[in-house]
Amino acid sequence: MATFEFDIRHLFPQPIVKVTSTLLPHTFHGQQQQALEATAKISAIIDRLGELSANAQKLNKPITTAQKLRQSDNQVVYLMADVAKGSERGDEVVGLLKIGTKDLYLFDELGQARKVDNVPCILDFYIHDSRQRMGLGKKLFETMLNEEKWNPVKCSVDRPSEKLLGFLKKHYGLERAIPQANHFVLYDGFFEHEKSSEKVTELTRSRRMLMTNRYF
Repeated sequence: MATFEFDIRHLFPQPIVKVTSTLLPHTFHGQQQQALEATAKISAIIDRLGELSANAQKLNKPITTAQKLRQSDNQVVYLMADVAKGSERGDEVVGLLKIGTKDLYLFDELGQARKVDNVPCILDFYIHDSRQRMGLGKKLFETMLNEEKWNPVKCSVDRPSEKLLGFLKKHYGLERAIPQANHFVLYDGFFEHEKSSEKVTELTRSRRMLMTNRYF
Protein backbone atom coordinates (compact mmCIF):
# COMPACT_ATOMS: atom_id res chain seq x y z
CA MET A 1 0.00 0.00 0.00
CA ALA A 2 1.04 3.60 -0.42
CA THR A 3 1.12 5.61 2.78
CA PHE A 4 1.68 9.34 3.05
CA GLU A 5 2.76 11.81 5.70
CA PHE A 6 -0.34 13.91 5.08
CA ASP A 7 -3.92 12.96 5.92
CA ILE A 8 -5.80 11.81 2.84
CA ARG A 9 -9.21 11.19 4.40
CA HIS A 10 -10.66 14.52 3.23
CA LEU A 11 -9.63 13.57 -0.34
CA PHE A 12 -11.49 10.25 -0.10
CA PRO A 13 -14.97 10.80 1.31
CA GLN A 14 -15.64 7.52 -0.47
CA PRO A 15 -13.24 4.64 -1.22
CA ILE A 16 -12.91 5.43 -4.94
CA VAL A 17 -12.46 8.88 -6.45
CA LYS A 18 -12.18 9.99 -10.06
CA VAL A 19 -9.41 12.42 -11.06
CA THR A 20 -9.11 14.28 -14.37
CA SER A 21 -6.59 16.84 -15.66
CA THR A 22 -7.59 19.24 -12.87
CA LEU A 23 -5.84 16.86 -10.46
CA LEU A 24 -8.77 17.20 -8.09
CA PRO A 25 -11.02 14.34 -6.96
CA HIS A 26 -14.51 14.58 -8.42
CA THR A 27 -15.88 14.86 -4.88
CA PHE A 28 -13.84 17.97 -4.03
CA HIS A 29 -15.55 21.12 -2.76
CA GLY A 30 -13.48 23.96 -1.38
CA GLN A 31 -11.83 27.31 -1.80
CA GLN A 32 -8.84 28.11 -4.00
CA GLN A 33 -6.23 27.55 -1.30
CA GLN A 34 -7.82 24.23 -0.40
CA ALA A 35 -7.84 23.28 -4.07
CA LEU A 36 -4.12 23.99 -4.36
CA GLU A 37 -3.38 21.83 -1.34
CA ALA A 38 -5.60 19.05 -2.64
CA THR A 39 -3.94 19.18 -6.06
CA ALA A 40 -0.49 18.83 -4.51
CA LYS A 41 -1.60 15.83 -2.46
CA ILE A 42 -3.37 14.12 -5.35
CA SER A 43 -0.27 14.66 -7.50
CA ALA A 44 1.90 12.96 -4.89
CA ILE A 45 -0.57 10.06 -4.63
CA ILE A 46 -0.74 9.54 -8.39
CA ASP A 47 3.03 9.70 -8.79
CA ARG A 48 3.57 7.19 -5.98
CA LEU A 49 0.94 4.75 -7.26
CA GLY A 50 2.36 5.12 -10.78
CA GLU A 51 5.78 4.13 -9.47
CA LEU A 52 4.40 1.12 -7.63
CA SER A 53 2.51 0.02 -10.74
CA ALA A 54 5.62 0.34 -12.89
CA ASN A 55 7.66 -1.66 -10.38
CA ALA A 56 5.03 -4.39 -10.28
CA GLN A 57 5.08 -4.61 -14.09
CA LYS A 58 8.89 -4.37 -14.23
CA LEU A 59 8.77 -1.25 -16.39
CA ASN A 60 11.65 1.19 -16.74
CA LYS A 61 9.47 4.20 -15.97
CA PRO A 62 5.92 4.86 -14.78
CA ILE A 63 3.06 4.90 -17.25
CA THR A 64 1.03 7.12 -14.95
CA THR A 65 2.20 10.45 -13.54
CA ALA A 66 0.42 13.57 -12.37
CA GLN A 67 2.16 15.61 -15.06
CA LYS A 68 0.93 13.34 -17.85
CA LEU A 69 -2.59 13.47 -16.49
CA ARG A 70 -2.51 17.27 -16.21
CA GLN A 71 -1.47 17.53 -19.85
CA SER A 72 -4.21 15.21 -21.10
CA ASP A 73 -7.83 16.11 -21.72
CA ASN A 74 -8.97 12.58 -22.52
CA GLN A 75 -7.54 10.53 -19.65
CA VAL A 76 -8.91 9.76 -16.21
CA VAL A 77 -7.37 8.17 -13.14
CA TYR A 78 -9.46 6.29 -10.59
CA LEU A 79 -7.86 5.99 -7.14
CA MET A 80 -8.89 3.58 -4.41
CA ALA A 81 -8.08 4.20 -0.75
CA ASP A 82 -8.67 2.21 2.39
CA VAL A 83 -10.74 4.70 4.33
CA ALA A 84 -12.99 2.24 6.10
CA LYS A 85 -10.51 1.30 8.80
CA GLY A 86 -10.83 4.49 10.83
CA SER A 87 -8.22 7.08 11.73
CA GLU A 88 -5.41 4.57 12.23
CA ARG A 89 -5.63 3.28 8.65
CA GLY A 90 -6.92 6.34 6.85
CA ASP A 91 -3.69 7.08 5.01
CA GLU A 92 -3.45 4.05 2.71
CA VAL A 93 -4.04 4.13 -1.05
CA VAL A 94 -4.38 0.63 -2.44
CA GLY A 95 -5.25 0.93 -6.13
CA LEU A 96 -5.05 2.90 -9.35
CA LEU A 97 -6.79 2.58 -12.72
CA LYS A 98 -5.96 4.90 -15.61
CA ILE A 99 -8.16 4.99 -18.70
CA GLY A 100 -8.51 7.16 -21.78
CA THR A 101 -9.58 7.24 -25.40
CA LYS A 102 -7.37 7.03 -28.47
CA ASP A 103 -7.72 7.01 -32.25
CA LEU A 104 -6.21 3.67 -33.29
CA TYR A 105 -5.57 1.64 -36.42
CA LEU A 106 -6.75 -1.86 -35.55
CA PHE A 107 -7.08 -5.21 -37.31
CA ASP A 108 -10.49 -6.87 -37.19
CA GLU A 109 -11.14 -10.63 -37.02
CA LEU A 110 -10.55 -10.94 -40.78
CA GLY A 111 -7.22 -9.14 -40.62
CA GLN A 112 -8.54 -5.98 -42.26
CA ALA A 113 -7.11 -2.71 -40.95
CA ARG A 114 -9.58 -0.15 -39.65
CA LYS A 115 -9.19 3.31 -38.20
CA VAL A 116 -11.32 3.50 -35.06
CA ASP A 117 -11.81 6.84 -33.31
CA ASN A 118 -12.14 7.34 -29.57
CA VAL A 119 -11.38 3.75 -28.63
CA PRO A 120 -11.89 3.11 -24.89
CA CYS A 121 -8.46 2.17 -23.52
CA ILE A 122 -7.27 0.62 -20.29
CA LEU A 123 -3.88 2.26 -19.78
CA ASP A 124 -2.72 1.29 -16.28
CA PHE A 125 -4.19 -0.92 -13.55
CA TYR A 126 -2.69 -1.62 -10.16
CA ILE A 127 -3.79 -3.12 -6.86
CA HIS A 128 -1.21 -3.50 -4.11
CA ASP A 129 -0.02 -7.08 -3.66
CA SER A 130 -1.23 -7.19 -0.06
CA ARG A 131 -4.79 -6.36 -1.18
CA GLN A 132 -5.10 -8.60 -4.20
CA ARG A 133 -7.60 -11.50 -4.30
CA MET A 134 -9.94 -9.55 -2.04
CA GLY A 135 -12.29 -8.25 -4.73
CA LEU A 136 -10.84 -4.73 -4.71
CA GLY A 137 -9.68 -4.87 -8.34
CA LYS A 138 -13.13 -5.95 -9.48
CA LYS A 139 -14.75 -3.18 -7.43
CA LEU A 140 -12.41 -0.55 -8.88
CA PHE A 141 -12.89 -1.81 -12.44
CA GLU A 142 -16.67 -2.04 -12.08
CA THR A 143 -16.82 1.50 -10.70
CA MET A 144 -14.99 2.72 -13.79
CA LEU A 145 -17.23 0.77 -16.18
CA ASN A 146 -20.37 2.13 -14.56
CA GLU A 147 -19.09 5.69 -14.49
CA GLU A 148 -17.83 5.69 -18.08
CA LYS A 149 -20.68 3.51 -19.44
CA TRP A 150 -18.10 1.19 -21.01
CA ASN A 151 -18.44 -2.45 -22.01
CA PRO A 152 -15.31 -4.56 -21.25
CA VAL A 153 -15.34 -6.28 -24.66
CA LYS A 154 -15.29 -2.86 -26.34
CA CYS A 155 -12.13 -1.80 -24.53
CA SER A 156 -8.58 -2.08 -25.80
CA VAL A 157 -5.81 -2.75 -23.30
CA ASP A 158 -2.40 -1.11 -23.54
CA ARG A 159 0.50 -3.51 -22.89
CA PRO A 160 -1.42 -5.70 -20.41
CA SER A 161 0.45 -7.70 -17.81
CA GLU A 162 -0.23 -11.40 -17.34
CA LYS A 163 -2.15 -10.54 -14.17
CA LEU A 164 -4.40 -8.13 -16.05
CA LEU A 165 -5.03 -10.67 -18.82
CA GLY A 166 -5.97 -13.20 -16.16
CA PHE A 167 -8.23 -10.65 -14.45
CA LEU A 168 -10.12 -9.91 -17.67
CA LYS A 169 -10.52 -13.61 -18.42
CA LYS A 170 -11.72 -14.48 -14.93
CA HIS A 171 -14.22 -11.66 -14.41
CA TYR A 172 -15.37 -10.82 -17.95
CA GLY A 173 -14.70 -13.96 -19.96
CA LEU A 174 -12.30 -12.11 -22.28
CA GLU A 175 -9.97 -14.71 -23.73
CA ARG A 176 -9.95 -14.71 -27.54
CA ALA A 177 -7.70 -11.80 -28.49
CA ILE A 178 -7.60 -10.33 -32.00
CA PRO A 179 -3.93 -10.11 -33.11
CA GLN A 180 -2.68 -6.55 -33.50
CA ALA A 181 0.48 -5.01 -34.95
CA ASN A 182 0.69 -2.47 -32.11
CA HIS A 183 0.95 -3.07 -28.36
CA PHE A 184 -2.80 -2.93 -27.73
CA VAL A 185 -4.87 -6.02 -27.02
CA LEU A 186 -8.54 -6.27 -27.96
CA TYR A 187 -10.91 -9.18 -27.88
CA ASP A 188 -13.31 -11.02 -30.12
CA GLY A 189 -16.55 -9.03 -30.03
CA PHE A 190 -14.88 -5.63 -30.23
CA PHE A 191 -16.14 -5.13 -33.81
CA GLU A 192 -19.52 -6.78 -33.24
CA HIS A 193 -21.49 -3.51 -33.59
CA GLU A 194 -19.67 -2.66 -36.80
CA LYS A 195 -20.47 -6.09 -38.25
CA SER A 196 -24.13 -5.71 -37.28
CA SER A 197 -24.22 -2.30 -38.95
CA GLU A 198 -22.67 -3.74 -42.09
CA LYS A 199 -25.31 -6.50 -42.16
CA VAL A 200 -28.09 -3.92 -41.83
CA THR A 201 -26.57 -1.86 -44.63
CA GLU A 202 -26.28 -4.92 -46.87
CA LEU A 203 -29.89 -5.95 -46.08
CA THR A 204 -31.14 -2.46 -46.90
CA ARG A 205 -29.23 -2.49 -50.18
CA SER A 206 -30.72 -5.88 -51.11
CA ARG A 207 -34.24 -4.68 -50.35
CA ARG A 208 -33.77 -1.60 -52.51
CA MET A 209 -32.53 -3.72 -55.39
CA LEU A 210 -35.54 -6.01 -54.98
CA MET A 211 -37.98 -3.09 -55.04
CA THR A 212 -36.22 -1.62 -58.07
CA ASN A 213 -36.45 -4.91 -59.99
CA ARG A 214 -40.18 -5.02 -59.36
CA TYR A 215 -40.67 -1.85 -61.41
CA PHE A 216 -38.37 -2.74 -64.31
